[in-house]
Amino acid sequence: MKLSVVIPAWNEEKLLPATLAGLAEACAGCPADFVWEVIVCDNNSSDRTAAVAREAGARVVFEPVNQISRARNAGAAAASGDWILFLDADSVPSAGLMNDLRRVMADDRILYGGSALVMDEPLKGAEFFIRNWHRLARWRQWAAGSFLFVRRWAFEESGGFSHELYAAEELELSQRLRAIGKREGLGFVFLEAHPLITSARKLKFRSPASHLWFVLKTVLSGGRNLRRREKCGIWYDGRR
Repeated sequence: MKLSVVIPAWNEEKLLPATLAGLAEACAGCPADFVWEVIVCDNNSSDRTAAVAREAGARVVFEPVNQISRARNAGAAAASGDWILFLDADSVPSAGLMNDLRRVMADDRILYGGSALVMDEPLKGAEFFIRNWHRLARWRQWAAGSFLFVRRWAFEESGGFSHELYAAEELELSQRLRAIGKREGLGFVFLEAHPLITSARKLKFRSPASHLWFVLKTVLSGGRNLRRREKCGIWYDGRR
């Protein structure tokens, strides 16, 4: 089994090196027969994102349209693995998490999955968001885009991430993967023993209240705001 790690990156020269170094260290902690590759999708960055990715040994592909869905799909199109792991540029998996994923890859009962999260620094309100996200993820069989893994054939059959969405695209994809899994008798797994370490920057740049307001607007609009880039500033305001 081969794993393709796809990392979408827009102006991530500050955090991407630590992510790539952490990923390499984590994968080095797996058995010698663990085969993996790293593909970084430069999503039209204006900094040295592509250069630092190449310096770390990653393969770099380019997506000119600044949209997370398109960047992930462009990276996946270059993947050669049996499984694809979508990892955010500001998130670092541990060796324990990668070993858990390796075992999942050998399990014929699993189609896709995600991971529990922990912030890289304590912030007021972060624990509330994470605790409730974990409950939703288990119940709805959702995987966060920061660590979503799936069999490549299923990802290709699903059509990938929707280009109609500028946020929550991983939740919409999870729903389609869940349907494929139900048809094929394959399931979802939520890895919790070794949570993914992810950046708290979105909670630093935007208050918990603004995040709750975004969720409320999504519910009240029936998700229409997710289809407009200017309405999804939490992800597209360029703050790094």
